[in-house]
Amino acid sequence: MSHRFYVDRMPPGELLALFDGHVVTGPDLVELSEADGAVVGMAHGWDDELLGAHSRLRVVARIGIGIDNVDLDAASRHGVMVTNTPEGPTVSTAEHTVTLIMALAKRLPAVQRQLRGDQPHTSGGPTVKRLPALELDGLTLGLVGCGRIGRRVGTIATAIGMQVLACDPYCDQIDHELVELPELLARSDVVSLHAPLNDETARMFDGGLFSAMRPGAVFVNCARGGLVDHDALLAALESGQVSAAGLDVTEPEPLPPDHPLLHRDDVIVTPHVASGTGAGLRRMYAMAVQQATMALRGERPTHLCNPEVWGSTR
Repeated sequence: MSHRFYVDRMPPGELLALFDGHVVTGPDLVELSEADGAVVGMAHGWDDELLGAHSRLRVVARIGIGIDNVDLDAASRHGVMVTNTPEGPTVSTAEHTVTLIMALAKRLPAVQRQLRGDQPHTSGGPTVKRLPALELDGLTLGLVGCGRIGRRVGTIATAIGMQVLACDPYCDQIDHELVELPELLARSDVVSLHAPLNDETARMFDGGLFSAMRPGAVFVNCARGGLVDHDALLAALESGQVSAAGLDVTEPEPLPPDHPLLHRDDVIVTPHVASGTGAGLRRMYAMAVQQATMALRGERPTHLCNPEVWGSTR
């Protein structure tokens, strides 16, 4: 039996062959009414109204890990399976996280701006002010969340000589030292955020947590923008409590062009592209299509996010 798939953004051409059926493309939702399954990014919020309006839909397969744009309770009420691709973005996102850490430690945005000509020139070239950079070897990295991405970041950090702490209430077996959050913040020279976004974690990094960090620490977030109070982050940067910040995710996305975080030499903001390497995208699409196809064939998906719906699907 051939199935009809809705995708909110067209995958690379070679991945179309993965779909066992006809593919229609968004972001317009008109085509969704004829779809059996949806393979989606973050273009839409999958809520009670949207899911209830499309009675043919049986599965929503997320391209990526986060499912904060899907109402799982609503999906279960309507008999719609929701899946994700937890292994898909791990390598690319971890590499991006470490890249941000290194770029901030070496003050690359500031020195690049100087070299581009904002400082007076001498006969030998621009006059470059020496800026205090960090040598990461021997410093401490704190992982707030130690899932697949956090653990891989820890592995890379260990390889370059960093000490690694981790805090995660759902993790009790990891190669790094597990500590409570206050201890992690007090001891870490670099804090890297890898928590999911939910009611408990929304804006968890507020003024209180930034104040609890080691003075002058570096902060990196490649998880979800909603985990961070950006006004509190700006205040911490202004006071020097946080020496630099790297963000691949923000709230909203993208930030407006005049947002102060985009105009600081101690901040790097990238537009939610950490997982967007060619290899990462191929892996995530392949996994999402696999999960959707399993669901439509009557097989239980291996990454079913609302298991209570199994056996009562449309």
